[in-house]
Amino acid sequence: MITHENQIDSWIEEAEQSGEVAIDTETTSLDAHQANLVGISLSTKIGKACYIPIGHKSKGCLKKEIVIKKLKPLFEDKSVKKIGQNIKFDFIVLYKHGIAMSSMEDTMLMSYVLDAGKNRHNMDMLSQIHLGHKTISFKEIVGTGKKEINFSDVEINKAMHYAAEDADITYRLYKIFSKNLKLEKLLNIYEIFEKPLIKILAFMEIEGIKIDNKSLKVLSEKFEKKIKKLEKEIFKISKKEFNIASPKQLGEVIYNELKIAGIKKTRKGSFATSANVLEDLAFKGHKFPQLILDWRQVSKLKNTYSDSLPEHINPNTKRVHTSFLLAATTTGRLASSDPNLQNIPIKSEDGKDIRKAFIAEKGNILISADYNQIEMRILADLADVKELKKAFKNDEDIHSLTASQVFNVDIKKVDQDMRRKAKAINFGIIYGISQYGLAKQINVSNHEAEEFLNAYFFKFPEIKIYMDKTIKFCRKTGYVNNIFGRRSHFTGINDKNFNIRNFQERAAINAPIQGSASEIMRLAMIRLDKKLKSLIKNELKILLQIHDELIFEVPEKEVKNMTKIIKEEMSSVTSSDLHSFSTPLTVDLNIGNNWGILH
Repeated sequence: MITHENQIDSWIEEAEQSGEVAIDTETTSLDAHQANLVGISLSTKIGKACYIPIGHKSKGCLKKEIVIKKLKPLFEDKSVKKIGQNIKFDFIVLYKHGIAMSSMEDTMLMSYVLDAGKNRHNMDMLSQIHLGHKTISFKEIVGTGKKEINFSDVEINKAMHYAAEDADITYRLYKIFSKNLKLEKLLNIYEIFEKPLIKILAFMEIEGIKIDNKSLKVLSEKFEKKIKKLEKEIFKISKKEFNIASPKQLGEVIYNELKIAGIKKTRKGSFATSANVLEDLAFKGHKFPQLILDWRQVSKLKNTYSDSLPEHINPNTKRVHTSFLLAATTTGRLASSDPNLQNIPIKSEDGKDIRKAFIAEKGNILISADYNQIEMRILADLADVKELKKAFKNDEDIHSLTASQVFNVDIKKVDQDMRRKAKAINFGIIYGISQYGLAKQINVSNHEAEEFLNAYFFKFPEIKIYMDKTIKFCRKTGYVNNIFGRRSHFTGINDKNFNIRNFQERAAINAPIQGSASEIMRLAMIRLDKKLKSLIKNELKILLQIHDELIFEVPEKEVKNMTKIIKEEMSSVTSSDLHSFSTPLTVDLNIGNNWGILH
């Protein structure tokens, strides 16, 4: 325990001599943007750690200003590595206190590069797996439920054991992961794709995006009317009112009262009312399950977005600050939480209306930069599909080309229905779609869907070879690689259960494609960040990264210049030394005062 400011000096000296120090911040909240600093723990050697209390309500805390002043030179020293577990959180917390931490290492991201798909990457889990040690859990310190207290209310001595252990465990994990990354030849993935993103995403989170609260209130009222209308139709068919959100009550109506399907039950013995079950019934022509699906969709949009987004508006910045998750998927694709902005529907009008609530500040404009058909381009590259590569190079309509090949007609005679079906096949192939899944999606019989898929693989045999080779490789190794060498593990690829095995096979086919697209997006963000830092005047801010799209905010007078820079930097990722691309990347740019009109 650090009980006097002067004691910090010896820890700083030791960190400077060794060139590395593990750090961990304790705060009043898991929201880094609203969290107050309660304490900082440091570790400079295995088994040696300290805790500096600065924000506990009990006696014994040091003055925050003095502690920050002492630690600032160390944390900003580029020659000393700062090691953290999810260090982006610590960076944001410390940045609010005037510290711009540099030379960061992250054990969570190291674990993610080594073992994506094998296990979760939180400290408690990693300590158990790699050190055989059960850590003091957060709940043990603050309690749960009604008895839960804020960390600032935790007695200092109790907090010390918890916080110091975190720093020590982080340091121990760093030593293990550093060796393993070199042994597994994955150090490049961590250095090139993970580390630079820490600071880029931290500043995106700090910036946030403005929300139009009034339009969300109007939208909630609109959704409420829509929900009431759907409920009226649902109850008319069921001939009674019931709790639509209750799987038990819904199952009773579907199987026992309406009898529109033979009874299906889950493993636990309750009625099966999942989206897949309802979609199957709707596909067979039943109106009732489609109404339930529509009700669920609108209810989710209302509850998750139009009702709850205003609650996420930061009272100080008046903006919403999502948290970007670097280690949440198997493929390397980013996720977001609190609020989750990745799952707003793209195609529906309701989803578009929600996006319209994301607006630019007065005098500014939003720019959307979207990689055009990036996953199809990567598939063409990965599988070396000559017809597709040629089409992309000639800037042809890929879906019309596919339709002409599958339906054996001249490309000039491809109609909208043929193109729609070809588009569904193209995107379905990326996700390992089955004939039944395709039949549902384009509303044809299983037999027709099977014929379409057979024709597709006949015209593009390289894709079938790629799929078979990928599954074979994954069965042997337990993982697949994307074009840059990142691994995605699929531990159930050889499972005895057909459903598990089948799901893992489809995911394994998709992972190199989705993972490579995610990597290209990461490289684009890194290139843009570097370019923007080189400019004497830069007022462009990266606000959001949603799958294959980046959202920027820029003063209106800078739009022309900045759109040119964005397009150049994002398109030129193909010239990377990391991989020689055989298909060009194209970027679609749109500008507007809200996110909704950018699509």
